[in-house]
Amino acid sequence: MTYITKPKLHHPSLVKNKAGYTRRDYEGAVSTLCAGCGHDSISAAIIQACYELDILPHQVAKLSGIGCSSKAPTYFVGASHGFNTVHGRMPSVMTGANLANRDLIYMGVSGDGDSASIGLGQFAHIMRRGVNMTYIVMNNGVYGLTKGQFSATADKGSISKKGVANSDESIDLVSLAILMGASFVGRSFSGDKHQLVPLIKAAMAHGGAAFLDVISPCVAFNNHAGSTKSYEYVREHNEALNRLDFIEGREEITTQYDPGTVTTVQQHDGSLLRLRKLGEDYDPSDKIAAMKRVQEGQAAGEVVTGLLYVDPTPRDLHHHLNTVAQPLNTLGTADLCPGPAALDRINASLR
Repeated sequence: MTYITKPKLHHPSLVKNKAGYTRRDYEGAVSTLCAGCGHDSISAAIIQACYELDILPHQVAKLSGIGCSSKAPTYFVGASHGFNTVHGRMPSVMTGANLANRDLIYMGVSGDGDSASIGLGQFAHIMRRGVNMTYIVMNNGVYGLTKGQFSATADKGSISKKGVANSDESIDLVSLAILMGASFVGRSFSGDKHQLVPLIKAAMAHGGAAFLDVISPCVAFNNHAGSTKSYEYVREHNEALNRLDFIEGREEITTQYDPGTVTTVQQHDGSLLRLRKLGEDYDPSDKIAAMKRVQEGQAAGEVVTGLLYVDPTPRDLHHHLNTVAQPLNTLGTADLCPGPAALDRINASLR
């Protein structure tokens, strides 16, 4: 596969962040996806989030599976670590990588076919294990690479480009992620960067399993009348629960807020999520209420977006397994093989 690279030269007036990088430095290769694809908008939001977070590109590990969405990591943070796995198996590879080196920032990028069909079991297990990651599903409800069949997230009753109605119930990955133990769950729309960028920033700062379901219209096969994943449908049925502002804990809060009720949720590292109430009293820390609200929206034909659920005191896989603070891939022979005396103590403890 050939990738078109972008020029290395930057205009001298481009603003650098605190890490010394311009926004261009967080880009990747030129996209080969269809013009207007929502996946490219999500990639642009990831680029903006990493730039605003002052992330060092080499600290990012991005993993994907198979599908249009899984090509997207090629198009952002080109100087990072990357691994393209087989279909539906990205979660297990990311779990192993996270256990080996906890110091990297892990981002999994997947699609509705990759995560809701062949990879559904792996998706459920990585959520319940609490791997510290940001898991983004670019959800278009269709198999774009195989010419437009319904995916498992296609809404029942939606119409394909050929005029066929979907008779199967859809899998709601948001509800499944909350049920399986994800400690940060949100949904957004690829065309709403004002909501999506802070959601990605907050997810990356979260200290546990963070999941984002992003509705991303397929301009080739699922952007027509009758589709519930099209640009027009989502814009008309988008029910935003909150407006999200993300403020890093190490920075002074200088944002000017409009009048209204604000709920502040403090993250593990001191970062703050500020939720502005719009039209209803919604508490994103109430797990049961979050699942209920998502299902109510689905029944009403609404695409409920925003921060749906967050546990302000998350625990990740390393906490559950009580691993050492040092990355496992840096441990030497003396650490891994402490000798027969240590083995005798372990055996004695099991008697």
